[in-house]
Parts: sequence; structure tokens; C-alpha cells
Amino acid sequence: MNTSYFFNQNRTIIKTSDNILNVHSIESFGTHDGPGIRMVVFLQGCKLKCQYCHNPDTIDTQGGIEYNIEDLVQRALRMKSYFGANGGVTVSGGEPLLQSKSLIPFFKRLKEEGIHTNIDTNGRLLNHPTTELIDHYADLVMLDIKHMNEEGFQKLAGAKNKETTFNFAKHREASGKKMWLRYVLIPGITNTPELLHQLGTYFKDYKTIEKIELQPYHKLGIHKWEALGWEYELKDARENTQEEIDAAVEILSLYFKEVKAN
Repeated sequence: MNTSYFFNQNRTIIKTSDNILNVHSIESFGTHDGPGIRMVVFLQGCKLKCQYCHNPDTIDTQGGIEYNIEDLVQRALRMKSYFGANGGVTVSGGEPLLQSKSLIPFFKRLKEEGIHTNIDTNGRLLNHPTTELIDHYADLVMLDIKHMNEEGFQKLAGAKNKETTFNFAKHREASGKKMWLRYVLIPGITNTPELLHQLGTYFKDYKTIEKIELQPYHKLGIHKWEALGWEYELKDARENTQEEIDAAVEILSLYFKEVKAN
């Protein structure tokens, strides 16, 4: 059901489909989803099915819980004192840009209240609501780079056309607004010197990228795949050694001013 409620200036309840978000879950004190302490809203639904996804229960566009945008804003306001100078609200997923139309009024309200806004996205959408959202209301975009070649992207993400994400990055760069990159390190799949140098070479001249965050591969989500009755295709992949993580940081430090391994 795509109906929610808000009050107009006469305190009359108005129904609208543009003032709800379909939410999977909310984390109150996130510390790995952008700068500072953050309220993280995980939205339901994603068009990719990444082999390493540790929240596969967010993929299905059905399900989730409908939240009124003003209720989420009030929840953020109750946390505002904890955000400090750097924190704020991050919307993640799933893929949050699937709900860009409703995120516009949400982020607009947050900015009215002086709260920093951040989108954690795979960059697969660049339609009018998305560009309005990221150009005018997203203080920060964290962009997930899946793979540097098409064959690897298709195998890893279960979709075609990796260039969609790179076109999104070009748009953000042209806007002059801040961006972080995120990249999952999987030994032998994404964590190879060749791919890391490709990643760095591609983005080395971008002025808006403040940092790149590396996400070492882990298997913490396997039980969720099993609960959904899905095959986890990376069950034979191993986790990175500390030496491999350090080597990846060293390579990417040639290209980016800040490299962080989470």
C-alpha cells in the first residue's frame, strides 16, 4: 500500500504516496556509514543480486515497513545532539535510489533542520528524481564500485552494464559535490593488483572524491541466504589476509588522498 498521512497548516490529515519510505530497518548509532555518528535508514528493494551481499533480505522490493517521512525526521531530530559536527542521516539499502521520489522531501526536511544527508548507493539509477535528489539534497554520496570490467561485474552483481555506475560517478563529479567510493575486496575476484590499479587510474583525476573505503570480504551473511533458500555462490571464497588488505591500501594510496579499510 502506497499511502501515508501528514498534516497541512490547518491540521487536516492529507494522504500522499510521496511521503512514505519503504524501510527494511533503522540503525540508531551507525559509525561506518558516513562521517560521524549517524542514523542509518536501510530501505527495502534492490535491482542487483550481488554474490557477496550480507543483507539479501533487503533485495526483494516487496515487504519492508512503510514509514511516514515526518516520523523519520522527528526520529532524527531526537538524535541530533548525538550527531555532533560531522554526523547525520545516511540512507542505504537495498538500493535507496529506487525510492528517490520520496527521498527528495525527506532530505529536504532534514536539511531544513540542519542535518547532514548521505546516500549509500550502487549508482544504477540516474533519472530525473535521482538527479534532483543528489544535485540538491544529498550532502554526500557514497558510491559502491562493484568491479572494473563488464564480465566481472555481470558475474558478481547479476546485472549488465557496469557503465551505469560510472556514468553516475561522472554526474556527481560534474556537480562538484562530495563523494566517497566503496569497494569490496574479494581475493582473486576484486582484490587483484591489476583491478586495483584500474580502479585508481579511472578515478585519479576526480576532484570530488574525498576517500575510498575498502570493505574486506566476509561471510557473515551466508545464514541469511540459506534462510531465503538461495544458493550462496561465494561459499568457497576466502577472506583477505591482513597482508592483502595492507597491499590493497598501498596500491590505492597512489591514487586517492585517503584510503580506509573498514
